[in-house]
Amino acid sequence: MRLNSSLLRLLRAGALALVAVWLAGCASLVGDARHPVDPFEPMNRKVMSFNDDLDKAVIKPVALAYRDRVPRPVRLGVSNVLGNIADVWSFFNSTLQLKMRQAAELGGRVAINSVFGLGGLLDVASELGLEHRAEDFGQTLGRWGVPAGPYLVLPVLGPSSVRDAAATLTLDRYMDPLTHFDHERVRWVMYGLRAVDTRTNLLKVTNVVDEIALDRYTFIRDAYLQRRFAEVGRGRPAPAPPDPSDVWDGRDDTPAPVSPTSPAIPTSPTSPTSPALPAPGLIAPEDNPKP
Repeated sequence: MRLNSSLLRLLRAGALALVAVWLAGCASLVGDARHPVDPFEPMNRKVMSFNDDLDKAVIKPVALAYRDRVPRPVRLGVSNVLGNIADVWSFFNSTLQLKMRQAAELGGRVAINSVFGLGGLLDVASELGLEHRAEDFGQTLGRWGVPAGPYLVLPVLGPSSVRDAAATLTLDRYMDPLTHFDHERVRWVMYGLRAVDTRTNLLKVTNVVDEIALDRYTFIRDAYLQRRFAEVGRGRPAPAPPDPSDVWDGRDDTPAPVSPTSPAIPTSPTSPTSPALPAPGLIAPEDNPKP
């Protein structure tokens, strides 16, 4: 019996996800103890440098031209359509995380914006109080206790982690509605339009980072890890994020035992207590009359 190509792709994606999840649990043991969340920093910096060069040469100029030449209502409509498509996968991930109220709201967003928002061009659901919440499979894995693993910078895609990269390159990609567009040219146009729309929305953010960050790499890394920690823990209590400085250095930091103090010797009841004498030089002038 032969399996169709879609099922084979799904099985292959699932197998890659399982392998990557296993690596996420083990990879935290690799690397320099001084940076437990970023043992691959030398490699990550090189990948980030490549991404920055690509951004300066191609992506950012296209985003600037898109912002300057395309009217804002058109750009807003494109963002709304892409957001409506993304809400479909967010609905499924919210359901997998047992966030049933959020799943109901996202399902309602998709239905309302698809019908009354002209296929998502208008964000009618937000006007009704149904907020957009992005949920991906990396958040779902984190919700159920899969560790994020080391920080990772992906070519073109940017900041990630071992867990999130596994989710992005497998189920997130397979379940993306754009992946299942039959017309290949339309599919790639939509991919490009989404990339340009995302970069355009980040223009102000990246400009601020360039102005205030002393080290762009560490600034972006820390901001990403904090944001993902908040997203994974959204809706439930979560443990504090790992502290890079909280690493055992091999020394015994246990405090030395305190020796018991000797009991106080009681004063004999028959011996009179001596009055307290003021320290020399502290006697008031009126208390020290001249002879």
